Amino acid sequence: MKDKAVLEMKNIHKNFPGVRALQGVDFTLCEGEIHALMGENGAGKSTLIKVLTGVYGKDEGQIFIKGREDEILIKSPEEAQKAGISTVYQEITLCLNLTVAENMFIGRENNVYQNWEKMNTDTTKILKSLDIQAEATQELGSCSIAVQQMVAIARAVDMECKVLILDEPTSSLDEQEVEKLFKLMRDLRAKGVGIIFVTHFLDQVYEVCDKITVLRDGKLVGEYEINDLPRVKLVSKMLGKDLDEKTEESKKYRIYEKKSGAVPVIETEGLYSNGGIKPFDFNIYKGEVNGFTGLLGSGRSECVRAIFGADGILGGTMKKNGKTVKITKPIDAMKNGIGYLPEDRKVDGIIGDLSVRDNIIFALQVLRGFFKPFTKAEANKFADEYIKLLGIKTASANTPIKSLSGGNQQKCILARWLLTNPEYLILDEPTRGIDIGTKTEIQKLVLKLAGEGMSITFISSEIDEMLGTCSRLVVMRDRKVVGELSGEELSQSMIMSTIAGGEK
Repeated sequence: MKDKAVLEMKNIHKNFPGVRALQGVDFTLCEGEIHALMGENGAGKSTLIKVLTGVYGKDEGQIFIKGREDEILIKSPEEAQKAGISTVYQEITLCLNLTVAENMFIGRENNVYQNWEKMNTDTTKILKSLDIQAEATQELGSCSIAVQQMVAIARAVDMECKVLILDEPTSSLDEQEVEKLFKLMRDLRAKGVGIIFVTHFLDQVYEVCDKITVLRDGKLVGEYEINDLPRVKLVSKMLGKDLDEKTEESKKYRIYEKKSGAVPVIETEGLYSNGGIKPFDFNIYKGEVNGFTGLLGSGRSECVRAIFGADGILGGTMKKNGKTVKITKPIDAMKNGIGYLPEDRKVDGIIGDLSVRDNIIFALQVLRGFFKPFTKAEANKFADEYIKLLGIKTASANTPIKSLSGGNQQKCILARWLLTNPEYLILDEPTRGIDIGTKTEIQKLVLKLAGEGMSITFISSEIDEMLGTCSRLVVMRDRKVVGELSGEELSQSMIMSTIAGGEK
């Protein structure tokens, strides 16, 4: 075992039915090091963390912790904690109705609650040593999210953790709160704590981390010193796209010719929401296919959720065909001719126990009002039309949608919105997790609809797919718009360098 290594994971394998989630992954964390764990959706980050913390059992491999001669077997989060491995998640898992001190000591083996004065005194010392601005006796729920995160970290550190895992800790924090958290992380690094930092924010990685480990498709891409991996190279390794690939240069870029004097179908100015995005401007014209691109967590989905009113609007304006409209909730967007296929079809899209027919007619029924239900004949007519149009493979319109394949579920949600005849259709990851044949069908349909005059925003994690579909791309990084590309600028290298901050 390396002299300074506090944690070593060697040749870690983890399989699920039909999925090889981790394939021979190595990971080393040293004392007094902040180490970023990076990768796109499905890269294996979460699985590796869950193996380390005992949520999942590994199929193969070894885990070593400094101070122990033999490999350790971690079968539960409790065992991980006893081994000196603590995790602070994005969502606060402490008890907001208890005091800071109570949260610091709850669940410990020694019954500290027998001496409340000592508990409060010890908590005050811990908070002071880590420069956390909170009182031991105040209710945790009265503290800011940032302070709550810091209390969770302080609790982990006080329980003698050697390895501290911070899983997206900054996603709900503002810039000032992030700086306070980074100060705490640096203080802990100086005390010798090894920190695994899981985040999607590139700027934050380069501000606070010493090393980066990149995973892709369940495999280790590599471990790098922060100064040896420029941002554009990091983006390239995460996406699996080589900037030197010559094949992309021969790709035809799509061109959209807007008519002289054309008014945008949808136009936003300074729009932002409680989804955490910075104010952004956006427009789309009749018959255009444009898109938001960026790494997972960059804010691309939050932008379209704001446009659709799925997240709470905090400021900015929106116009439709040149006239100001107020969209504060999805029904407002629907009444203004906007449709939205969400990123997660299982959570926000399908209604699993309802039939294919009921899922297809759902949005149109909402617009019509539930006190004016469609007749069975009308509903069957709509469903049969779109089952045939989109080639949805189902035994019948009565089949529960949850029994369909992912690709056919996606087609049903697409049918739902096409039935409303929208002027503007937002498609967020419409081809994720579906077979190649269905993916190609959806891409062709998008271009056909645009040719018929529909305006479409298309979002995909696959750059090739975006380049083959969109004529204009809005580039996102760290929840803000950092560029817009069109025409000859539409290439993998331009997208990745823009995501990375202009690096070539």
